[in-house]
Amino acid sequence: MASYYASSSSSGEVTADHRDFPHVLAVDDNHVDRKIIETMLRNSSCRVTTVENGTRALEYLGLRDGQPNSATLVSSAGCQFPVMVILPSSYEIPMPIQQASKVNLVITDYCMPGMTGYELLKKIKGSSFLKEVPVVIVSSENVPTRINKCLEEGAKMFMLKPLKQSDVKKLRCHLLNCRS
Repeated sequence: MASYYASSSSSGEVTADHRDFPHVLAVDDNHVDRKIIETMLRNSSCRVTTVENGTRALEYLGLRDGQPNSATLVSSAGCQFPVMVILPSSYEIPMPIQQASKVNLVITDYCMPGMTGYELLKKIKGSSFLKEVPVVIVSSENVPTRINKCLEEGAKMFMLKPLKQSDVKKLRCHLLNCRS
């Protein structure tokens, strides 16, 4: 299940200032590692969504392989109508636009069961509407061929675990430069 972070006011409303913070999607199968990166990014004024694997990340970003994507149509009168769009598995719909368009960076562990961070990177970079989102790969293993492969495929950076606050500062610089 995805974990979302945003500060709220005493009335429960999300404050406008926090919606302006860069939004990072953090992907790691290890709960402790997810919490560490989430805390470090929050302390650097980022909104953070965490998921436990590449499949959940793709779902959050709206890239469900072979699965129908759901959407909401809004009439000119402002009424919302849920719809189910069923298309061939090769067809890609940028849903949910509200989530995907607001992710400023994806940070993912390399070694995860089911789908590696490298495979997730390839899917994001292969997407027509997400290819510009920076992806950072993290790993506890310093394997030069792995690092080069990820960078050649489009990763913005490759960082070694455990992440330090200085690493998060580097990420923050990329976020500020990449925000539109």
